[in-house]
Amino acid sequence: MTKIDSPPQTFPPGARCGVLLPVPFGQVYDYLVPDGLTLSAGDFVRVPLGPRKMAGVVWGPGEGGFADAKLKTVIEKLPAVPMADITRRFIDWVAGYTLSSPGAVLKMAMSVTDALEPPKGTKAYRIADPLPDIKLTATRERVLAVLRDGPPLSASEAAMEAGCSPAVVAGLAKAGALIEASRGREKSWPQPDIDLDGPQLSDAQLTAADDLVAKTKAGGFAAVLLDGVPGSGKTEVYFEAVAEALKHGQQVLVLLPEIALSSQWLARFERRFGARPAEWHSDLGARDRRETWRAVANGKVNVVVGARSALFLPYQNLGLIVVDEEHDPAFKQEEGVIYNARDMAVVRAHLGAIPICLASATPSLETAVNAESGKYTLLHLPERHGGAVLPDLDLIDMRREKLPATRWLSPSLVEALEQTFAAGEQAMLFLNRRGYAPLTLCRTCGFRLACPNCSAWLVEHRRGRGRLQCHHCGHTIPMPERCPNCEDEHSFHACGPGVERVAEEAKIAFPDARVVLASSDTLTGPRAAAELIERIERHEVDLIIGTQIVAKGYHFPMLTLVGVVDGDLGLAGGDLRAAERTYQLLYQVAGRAGRGERPGRVLVQTYQPDHAVMQAMKSGVRERFIAEEVKAREDLHMPPFGRLVALIVSGAHEHAVDAQAVSLSRTAPRYDGIEVLGPAPAPLALLRGRHRRRLLMKLKPGIAPQPVVREWLERLAKAKRREKGVRIQIDVDPQSFL
Repeated sequence: MTKIDSPPQTFPPGARCGVLLPVPFGQVYDYLVPDGLTLSAGDFVRVPLGPRKMAGVVWGPGEGGFADAKLKTVIEKLPAVPMADITRRFIDWVAGYTLSSPGAVLKMAMSVTDALEPPKGTKAYRIADPLPDIKLTATRERVLAVLRDGPPLSASEAAMEAGCSPAVVAGLAKAGALIEASRGREKSWPQPDIDLDGPQLSDAQLTAADDLVAKTKAGGFAAVLLDGVPGSGKTEVYFEAVAEALKHGQQVLVLLPEIALSSQWLARFERRFGARPAEWHSDLGARDRRETWRAVANGKVNVVVGARSALFLPYQNLGLIVVDEEHDPAFKQEEGVIYNARDMAVVRAHLGAIPICLASATPSLETAVNAESGKYTLLHLPERHGGAVLPDLDLIDMRREKLPATRWLSPSLVEALEQTFAAGEQAMLFLNRRGYAPLTLCRTCGFRLACPNCSAWLVEHRRGRGRLQCHHCGHTIPMPERCPNCEDEHSFHACGPGVERVAEEAKIAFPDARVVLASSDTLTGPRAAAELIERIERHEVDLIIGTQIVAKGYHFPMLTLVGVVDGDLGLAGGDLRAAERTYQLLYQVAGRAGRGERPGRVLVQTYQPDHAVMQAMKSGVRERFIAEEVKAREDLHMPPFGRLVALIVSGAHEHAVDAQAVSLSRTAPRYDGIEVLGPAPAPLALLRGRHRRRLLMKLKPGIAPQPVVREWLERLAKAKRREKGVRIQIDVDPQSFL
């Protein structure tokens, strides 16, 4: 079962080797191997680059082009486990597909350069040999006995073992009876216990688990879609495959879209395997990141659960990948190297000849089409586990409710909340909009408060100190006392609801209810999220009001009512995936209701009850909605039945951005099956102080976009039409059109 890379290329003293450096313009540079050192492909080395010294990876033979006399020499080989051949091939593949430089991709795989050095030692002590002639007390004798029979220990450790104070150890050291001995600080990693019994699986779960386990045991590439309704026990199914991979000494990667908010998943893993997995996400401290990176490279960590960047950790023997909530937009990275972690995970599995499981209650259209065509194996879990049933769902036609301008909860929803609280149960209100109000304007002249750095209105927040904030760049100002336009005092008015405003209304309607807010403003990391989840599980909360954070995978047995405040919110804007994403989000949040013994109910407030998304939600017939979406995409040659590439032109000076966008348009490819739209201002035409224009290339099936885009950019370069200070970003398979 162990995957063995091909023998690495070696480079003796005096040979030239190619070194890839983790910089955005990075390419393979030639260096000479110094005397007394032999290098192999994959070795981490330190090399000179101009006035700097940088860590890089030996990528292969030097490319030539310069005489040996002009080449610089590798400074040293770093004491880290070499980068595996499969990882280097993966980096090259991602760079080629995303049209990024290999150095930029390598930077993601070398995100913790401190981990390339040996761990710093802690001061420890061992017995001097020979032992000097000193006065020995009973306490001193105990210290010497502890150190005589074991490894070097720190002063505090030795004192604890001997039952004395650290001052006794310090006194022995001062007397020359103990001498310092350096000791590396390597974190111990508890290993999962695959022999622990998991929960009793249903017949459908057993069938799916047996298939996944068989594929994991056999090895070889296999892509599996685990499609199950919310609460069907998808996690327990793929845990069986995790256990099979661990049985064969392999490493496992589980990607989650919101790892910082996944305490329930981590607790479930610990119950199943008796130990927590290693975590990898942006909230880890520098030390944790360094220790985790090294432990993955050294094979001391067998299971990693992480956000999309965990895909680039230095696995030595990866045997299984799981992408949970595979449909989630959070798997797409929009800055730097633009890539979709779900798609790149499939590539990583294919290159490594290992299985990958994509799990979701609402698979993306691309994944669903791959399963229907037979490219992916489909495993279906149609029922909730343990006898729980899917919640009843009703639409509330807001056109008939005629609410006052300052209210957002319909009488029907308020009545349902009253009934839920009276029964001693919990409820959730969902609105995918942070803050108090999305728009603030002057009632006197109509002036709107906008961000100076972005094409966006400032969002009012009233929690803590009241402020206005841009959710794109973070720009924050206090609420002005005067209108900058008409100078009228205290004239600003909040328009529309955010979750804070809904919470305000709910507290007025239900003054005795225990209400909590759950958004990225209130859940600032894993600890805050875990504390909130524990409060909800202990039934210290009656009403949860949250954004999309609350839609992902949580299991609260007493939560029986979900109310969607604005079901139409995601349908505006004309995005290609607007209907698909709205359906996925509503279906996921609806799935939080009735997951225990008590039945659930979902109420969706909408002004468009006849929309296909709303009708699909009400009928519960997901397949009809997917079929209609598939046909619409196929008719228009849109993904997954055609390809899209977005080119985003941005810069600080609008005239230069416009000139660059026009030059791109004039040099665009003119081939059959290819259509270039634009340039046009992006919906966010100003973002973080940079003006933005977009071009969109549509390609019919069978045309690979990368060669076309490369030719396009080469033509632009030959025409010498690159504007100074203007950036051109390439987004292959764009998910967002902002």
